[in-house]
Amino acid sequence: MRITSTFALFVLVLATSLAFAQDVRIGVLGLFHPRQLTLSAPTASALVVHAAQETFILEKSSGMDLVDIRLSGSSIVLRKGTHIVRGSAVTITGRDNRPVDFQLAVPGKLTRRYRGILELRSTPQFLVAMIRMDIETAVASVVAAESMPGTPPEALKAQAIAARSYFVAGKDRHRGFDFCDTTHCQFLREPPAPDTPAGRATSATRGAVMVYRSQPFAAMYTRSCSGRTRTPADIGLPGAAYPYYSVDCKYCREHPAPWQSRLSVTDAAALRSSDEPARLRIDRRLGWSAVPSNTFVMEKESDHVALHGTGEGHGIGLCQSGARAMAEAGATFHQILDHYYPNTTIMNLDRSVHIR
Repeated sequence: MRITSTFALFVLVLATSLAFAQDVRIGVLGLFHPRQLTLSAPTASALVVHAAQETFILEKSSGMDLVDIRLSGSSIVLRKGTHIVRGSAVTITGRDNRPVDFQLAVPGKLTRRYRGILELRSTPQFLVAMIRMDIETAVASVVAAESMPGTPPEALKAQAIAARSYFVAGKDRHRGFDFCDTTHCQFLREPPAPDTPAGRATSATRGAVMVYRSQPFAAMYTRSCSGRTRTPADIGLPGAAYPYYSVDCKYCREHPAPWQSRLSVTDAAALRSSDEPARLRIDRRLGWSAVPSNTFVMEKESDHVALHGTGEGHGIGLCQSGARAMAEAGATFHQILDHYYPNTTIMNLDRSVHIR
């Protein structure tokens, strides 16, 4: 794989750079379908809350750094101390409408820190939280969430480029925002500090995306491929802008990550090996550990069906386990991406940064 800088891609670089400079819109905490949220200001952050015709500030130094947010009918109700504000939409920014650090919580379940501009809207059933986030902040957050501790720097760089490619080329996956924070799109957690491994990998590859036939593509990746990566057609998915060649993965072939599971006879009847849509339907209902991968055999046992399988995930694109092993053996991120995404190049959308 090479970093392309040919004149043939110059116009594409300019056009895509405009999109790259924009934020990505990511829906967060949607799995909880929350009817209540709490918003708080971390130390040194001042949150400007815009609701209906009112604006107020949350800041620790003022002694008022938290607001309770609830769904009431079709309205969003904010309670700050004894003060109540109602509106159909809420926006939270920093001063001068800039991105800001904030904490958002589903009470009793999860608290998470983010950086960006938060927009809240209501549906008849739950609150929708969407963050407009700088793409590099989003990439670093994904790398931190998707990578195992101790992953070598070159594998983290490969992961960063894959994640950024997905953000650049895979927008509009949801109504009202581009991406969610789950495996349906990409895991997204708290943004890491710049001096962390994920932060450094993101900075070192700033602006780098993968290109196939002169176009960035939304790169797919998987946790463990069972020894050979798949194509979309292999597991019953439609084709993509990039064809995803099936390639050998030495590490997973030698370390296939076995798993076992049990399903009811009814659930097993709707499942077939190498059928990703069927696997996802089961996992969304029973949990992601019910059928971890598409590589398995089924065995009837009295009143249930036992599954014996290997791997984790759909098996398409970069294999994170294999990439880690390649990096530990001395491979560069160029070599890792070239192996799992043949016939692609790397394009730098940020022309001021040298990819290293």
